[in-house]
Amino acid sequence: MSKKIAFQGEPGAFSHAAAAKVFPGEEFVGCVTFEETLAAVQSGRADFAVVPVENSLYGRITDIHHLLPESGLHIVGETYLRVEMTLLGVPGASLEDIKAVQSLSVALGQCRRFISQNGLRTINSVDTAGSAREVSEKGDRSVAAIASRFAGEIYGLDVLASNIEDADHNTTRFLVLSPSEKRAEQGAAVKTTFVFRVRNVPAALYKAMGGFATNSVNMTKLESYMVGGAFTATQFYADIEGHPDDRSVQLAFEELNFFTDYFRILGVYPSSQPGE
Repeated sequence: MSKKIAFQGEPGAFSHAAAAKVFPGEEFVGCVTFEETLAAVQSGRADFAVVPVENSLYGRITDIHHLLPESGLHIVGETYLRVEMTLLGVPGASLEDIKAVQSLSVALGQCRRFISQNGLRTINSVDTAGSAREVSEKGDRSVAAIASRFAGEIYGLDVLASNIEDADHNTTRFLVLSPSEKRAEQGAAVKTTFVFRVRNVPAALYKAMGGFATNSVNMTKLESYMVGGAFTATQFYADIEGHPDDRSVQLAFEELNFFTDYFRILGVYPSSQPGE
């Protein structure tokens, strides 16, 4: 029986491509918002969700940092997707035919050099995959979309130019979410993600972090954000290399707990690397 995988966006979105990379050949469920994506797994409409958590150009995906800790879902994996922008036109069109290009404003901004060099007019749209769909539906040879090659395959568009983005290191990290906890085995390359709130005492964060340094635990990510609309209530989201059963991690967590009033592990999962 095939699994159902939720992602945010239309078919052909970069999140769809990431989900297909992790779950090839499964059934995919496109959702309008991140809230709907998580709700699909919470309700049982989908078995897993694949959601972006950070991008090498734009940093963290703020919505996920707020929604994930309260979702009740567990991180069971991660993957990285190189964001390659492709110029897509209707079948038979050539680059010389194109007068306007349509895409998400962020995608257009990532391809400024190509757009300027080719003297193209820009059309803002709600997302990249939706732009590919609309270009396919309209059939206008003078209008192209900037989207993924994956979107071009879905909507039957021709690739007119590849890798047109200004920066060649644009990569997004995605998390795989499950309704049930499944921790990776100890011993392999493992990443642990957790959230915590420090007590309202002087130097609490500095002291809370000390245990990771003294026990040689590498912290690869630390993000802070307000909770409940209060300026004094700050929650931290962190990734470390290691398993909670590792002695060094146990000691670091013990010291962390001295200075926190809330701590919860969101996932213990196999570590991945860009390009894998």
